[in-house]
Amino acid sequence: MSFGDPNPNPNNPYGQQPNQPPQEQPGYGYPQQPPQGQPGYGYPQQPPQGQPGYGYPQQAPGTLQANNGYINVPVLGTVQVASMGRRLGARCIDAAVIGVLYGILSAIGVASAMGIAKSVDDCGSSLDPGYQSCVNDASGSIIATMLGMVAIFGLITLLYEWLMISLLGSTLGKMALSVKVVKENTGLNPGLGAGFIRWIIPIVGVFLCYIGALLVYLSPFFDNSGKLQGWHDRAAGTLVIKK
Repeated sequence: MSFGDPNPNPNNPYGQQPNQPPQEQPGYGYPQQPPQGQPGYGYPQQPPQGQPGYGYPQQAPGTLQANNGYINVPVLGTVQVASMGRRLGARCIDAAVIGVLYGILSAIGVASAMGIAKSVDDCGSSLDPGYQSCVNDASGSIIATMLGMVAIFGLITLLYEWLMISLLGSTLGKMALSVKVVKENTGLNPGLGAGFIRWIIPIVGVFLCYIGALLVYLSPFFDNSGKLQGWHDRAAGTLVIKK
């Protein structure tokens, strides 16, 4: 071997030093790590932020979000449940509207009854042959007038509450305070059937000295689900929301 020979090992034709270890390279058959920032094949991938992935649980309609007063309703999306204060205010406005109508009709009914009572003077004296028959007719007319007024009062209450809730989802009071009644499973107006069920349950409670009706209107406070559904809402499948 001569001095200055660049290859001290004649058996190594490539001139590599014998003491230098070869660089590590993954062999065939060994698992390779995927490039940084990109998931490899066969590795579980996380769904994009803001979008639920396949197989991940999604919020079902009609369930509260974190029990914070917002609820997911079909067609409408996420809406807020109407507070009891707002509902009470709407009920007071409706009571005032119906009270004005009752006052007008009562004045008309009283005037009619007084007119009929005055007609008794035209029956003559009690000695006349047709006096008793005339008085009976007048009394029957007064009773019929009073019963007619009661029927009209009931019809006004029925048409006002039932039809407006069924077809529009709101009465005048609810419209004023942005409150609406919808079907919980569809998000649409209640319809005639559900609207009638929701109306008739408090009316039945009226016959129990108004105690039953009062309990029905206070029953949303007893709802542990956070939806503030009263007994009449649960029976009709309705939900009161803020528009």
